[in-house]
Amino acid sequence: MTETSQPTLSLYSASVANLDRQLSNLEHILKLGEANALERKIEPSIFLNARLAPDMANLIRQVQIACSMSKNCPHRLVGSTPPVYEDTEESFSDLYALIAKARAELATFKREDIDGKEGRAFSVPMGGKKMDFVGIEYASGFVLPNVFFQVTTAYNILRHNGVPLGKRDFFGGTL
Repeated sequence: MTETSQPTLSLYSASVANLDRQLSNLEHILKLGEANALERKIEPSIFLNARLAPDMANLIRQVQIACSMSKNCPHRLVGSTPPVYEDTEESFSDLYALIAKARAELATFKREDIDGKEGRAFSVPMGGKKMDFVGIEYASGFVLPNVFFQVTTAYNILRHNGVPLGKRDFFGGTL
């Protein structure tokens, strides 16, 4: 048996490719939620405006944040200015369009744009101040946990409202 080199995880795979997958999974979850609302004759706005706690963002906002953080990530890593989205979504169709827009933005970045930016230092404005990051820490310690949180919370909002989601659905129905 010959020994092979260990595979490596590139910054592109860990960030852009992973974020694209999360947005795809989020769309899958939303489609199941929309179908369930229709099947149960529940006004879709009930699900779209649902939240897990009074001080938490609703389903629409969870999706907006996941999309915003995802499309911002590669721009921050390479030092370009991310586009600003208006966050005016009100329907499932609007949310699907937002996800498609964020995924299209991610698709503009290639592996060679991102890989090698692991050590790039930059600041991101947040809440009236600037937070300092280094590429790999920004992607793995800030963006990915936040996007996973938003996708998980969207899943939980729908599940809490009776949508029969399972673990497989969190993974886009592919397991």
